[in-house]
Amino acid sequence: MHLIIGLGNPGGEYKDTRHNIGFMVVEKLAKEIGRDTVVWEEKDKFKSVIARAGDVLLVKPIIFMNNSGLAVSSIVQFYKLKPDDVWVIHDDIDLPLGKIRIRTGGGSAGHNGIESIMKELKSDTFVRFRMGIGRGKLFGHISKDHDEGEEPYRKEKRAFLEKRMYHGSIVDFVLSRFTQGEAGALKHLIKNGTEAVRVALKDGIDRAMTRFN
Repeated sequence: MHLIIGLGNPGGEYKDTRHNIGFMVVEKLAKEIGRDTVVWEEKDKFKSVIARAGDVLLVKPIIFMNNSGLAVSSIVQFYKLKPDDVWVIHDDIDLPLGKIRIRTGGGSAGHNGIESIMKELKSDTFVRFRMGIGRGKLFGHISKDHDEGEEPYRKEKRAFLEKRMYHGSIVDFVLSRFTQGEAGALKHLIKNGTEAVRVALKDGIDRAMTRFN
């Protein structure tokens, strides 16, 4: 059995935001692999909305992104799955809008949903389908020292403030909606993300990596 998780935040206020690209892809996937036979059902014990298509479980957690691991681990335990059976579709600001990267294992790269899943599964061996949402007009990096003679405490204070501004900008960006000008790239991303998962189901992860990475 494959457990395919689309990450996002529940509620209308987060619908169609960049952070919810995982929801968008898994919803499209359900329509394509299940045709008209797939029905989404809310399962309180899993804190998720689930659709089943053969030996594939499609999941949208209905708890906030930062706690996604609680939903994933409850399903893994119930169905006696291994972390390797878990595939997670999520947004990635380090990839240009429209790009996809498939990866097995590794760190969270600062993604709180992935961090939560790693913590609850006590493993990093699950597969990630990283959906590029770009960075918009975010700062490219935290600035370097402005003055070599700047006093140490001033350097530390400035670095702290800049880091906080950068983090705030990231949060605002990922919780924003795609613009009208990005509609074409978004459509392409959802289409390719769905196709990448279908290729992985049919031909294996390695084949999907070769084609889409």
